Amino acid sequence: MDGPAPEPRAPRDAAALLAFTALIALPFLLLALFASPPAPVVEPEASETSVTVAPPELPATAKDTVILSELDSDDAIARNELVAFAAIGPGKPLPFAFRGSAADRLRARDCLALAGMAEAGNDDAGQRAVMQVVLNRVRHPAFAKTVCGAVFEGSQRPTGCQFSFTCDGSLARRYPDAAWNSARARAEAMLNGATEPAVGNATHFHADYVYPWWSDQLDKVARVGPHLFFRWRGFWGSRTALSASYGGNEPDPLRLRETALTVAEANPLPTLLQSGTAVRSITSAAIERPTEAAPASPGAGVHFVLVGSGDSPEALVERARSLCTGEGYCRVQGWSEARAIPARLPLDDEARRTLRFSFVAASAGGAEAVFFDCRTFPAPAIGTCLPARP
Repeated sequence: MDGPAPEPRAPRDAAALLAFTALIALPFLLLALFASPPAPVVEPEASETSVTVAPPELPATAKDTVILSELDSDDAIARNELVAFAAIGPGKPLPFAFRGSAADRLRARDCLALAGMAEAGNDDAGQRAVMQVVLNRVRHPAFAKTVCGAVFEGSQRPTGCQFSFTCDGSLARRYPDAAWNSARARAEAMLNGATEPAVGNATHFHADYVYPWWSDQLDKVARVGPHLFFRWRGFWGSRTALSASYGGNEPDPLRLRETALTVAEANPLPTLLQSGTAVRSITSAAIERPTEAAPASPGAGVHFVLVGSGDSPEALVERARSLCTGEGYCRVQGWSEARAIPARLPLDDEARRTLRFSFVAASAGGAEAVFFDCRTFPAPAIGTCLPARP
């Protein structure tokens, strides 16, 4: 037989149980109230990204070759104009923290100044933009860890230079003292922590008249003068990626220059006599005679070429004539350095000063005209000496 049913518990027993439960829960409630709050989630800058995984291969790294355009100059300009600037913007650059010896300082300053002058001429904003890119590269894991190393990176290889002036023979050029002094002052300011916000964290740039293969694989973020500036996409284009610390140990720029010149001399760009073609051609739409009718032949326009001091003046004229077939207005102008060849017309003072050869084809507008820089081509058997420019 079953025993008697248990009596129901008194209300005070339930109250005791609730009190006991509250005592157990109290420490956890206090811990939740008074413990340190969780660390806030730091939102990245509007121009940055929180992606932390690198792509398997980065386009346009130090292993890539010198900038070569996939299009001719007119098509490259048009193609570049069609590419919109990325919404992320250039980002906010961090000041460069220089740590090195006095010798490192002088070498870094001169390499930075050289890059600014060679890439941007005497333009203040252009030089600072180029210098910012160099310093960004020094702090990026994909590039050399010194200023001179980043500037001359790849110049020891025939097709590996990151800055084209280090492998196209332009290192042989001499700059006036005034230009050096101005560029060095800008370089000193950058090494002291000045930044160029216009290009931010950009690590790449190219002129608007070229279109390298990697141009559509990076984000276009700025324009300064004729140059377009780019960042990698994702984490590697962010300010956080510029994490490599600078520690000095700058290589000797004189030795780097000597090596680069030796490589360039052994692998020169073809001159007009070697290739028979122009380095850059500008169509009638951009020449100085906009009211003239469209040229009637493919050879019409203005052709910029490379010439050498050992070239035969007579042979140069014959080559120029072969470029200027048909009846349209045609001009061929030559420089002895690839970096001196301008991007567009009209020629500026520097392009006129370094001009070595000028040919205007005979047309309804006048007779054939031939001019040579008689310092480069002494006593040419054909044509006239160009006026001397200081």
